[in-house]
Amino acid sequence: MAERLSGKRIFLTGAAQGIGLAIAEACLAEGARLFLVDRDGALLDKTVAGLAVPRGHVGHAAADISDGAAIAAVVSQAAAEIGPINALINNAGVNVFSTPLEATEEEWNRNFDVNVKGAWNCSKAVLPGMIASGGGAILNIASTHSFTIIPHTFPYPVAKHALLGLTKSLALEYAAQGVRVNALAPGYVETQKAIDYWNSFADLATARANTMALHPGGRIATAREIALAAVFMISDECPFMNAATLVVDGGLSQLQHPA
Repeated sequence: MAERLSGKRIFLTGAAQGIGLAIAEACLAEGARLFLVDRDGALLDKTVAGLAVPRGHVGHAAADISDGAAIAAVVSQAAAEIGPINALINNAGVNVFSTPLEATEEEWNRNFDVNVKGAWNCSKAVLPGMIASGGGAILNIASTHSFTIIPHTFPYPVAKHALLGLTKSLALEYAAQGVRVNALAPGYVETQKAIDYWNSFADLATARANTMALHPGGRIATAREIALAAVFMISDECPFMNAATLVVDGGLSQLQHPA
């Protein structure tokens, strides 16, 4: 059976752990070449060392996606190492939860610098090459926060709503040049971020159980389940999917929870 991502040269951000690492593993298993980026260089080095892949299939670099010049340089490095980038997965993100009047200017800026500006910096860096070569695919990892509002999570959903706006805008702008831009919206996923959230409560076990109980199936997603959806969306199996958002949240966003 042919590898689903053969010929894909993917630039993946936030790749050192969690959903990003799961996406990297799933894409490599389907024959892709990857260039992995993360702000935590030491963790990224450790992650890459643990990946069992053919020589030449993975490059990596530490970079802050909010720094446009740095990302432009890293994209050039990626093209030299794995070949011209024809797929981008904007996975890097940061949780910033507060309330409107308590959120600081620093939190507001950090939220948008990573969750929106970072995705744009990466997209801007790879788009010229994609257009010149006749097309490509960009996948933005959004969230159910992109179309719902949960109290006390400000300003995170503001940025995630904006990420869908970026997705649609770029998709329509460059569709005629063969570039598809879509978004994937996970709900709760069992990653270190979720564990850190549960640890913020006095009773971790109860906090975790409450999260599970929110979902129709009584559980949350694994990182691999999100990664498998990402493989589909970045592959050539959905060539007419553009400006779309695929929701992978176990039905959570369809429930009407009491206030």
